[in-house]
Amino acid sequence: MSVKRMIQETDGIFFITITCYSWISLLQITNTYDAVYKWFDWLKKERHYVAGYVPIVIGMPNHIHALIAFSKTKKNTNINKIIGNGKRFLAYEIIDRLKEAANVSLLKKLSDAVEIADRKRGKLHEVYEDSFDIKECLTQKFIKQKLDYIHNNPC
Repeated sequence: MSVKRMIQETDGIFFITITCYSWISLLQITNTYDAVYKWFDWLKKERHYVAGYVPIVIGMPNHIHALIAFSKTKKNTNINKIIGNGKRFLAYEIIDRLKEAANVSLLKKLSDAVEIADRKRGKLHEVYEDSFDIKECLTQKFIKQKLDYIHNNPC
């Protein structure tokens, strides 16, 4: 279920899925797996923990699954903003790599997908689906279920 609501919790373990626009294999096409790991490193530096993820290079060409333990987010920061900033960082990296590769047709497709209201706010490319999926993991059983799903993900 996509989330377009503010996550009120400031900490906890959450199963998160971020999906590329129209399920296009942008991570694979641009080989931005290293940027995903940089985002994970930044999360760790901010005292959040990546408890599990599908090994990106194994074959997640168009989405990211991660189990992230957020640890008391800073004042004026929330989980939505942390994930939004991660998506923004990755989007810029994907677009830069598409430009480097002169992939004009894909850049045009992503540009054409931007809605008028977003374009007025300065958005140039639609890299991800509008929101992200997030499920709070409140029990050990649910955490294990999500870790099993991650480890057995049919890539």
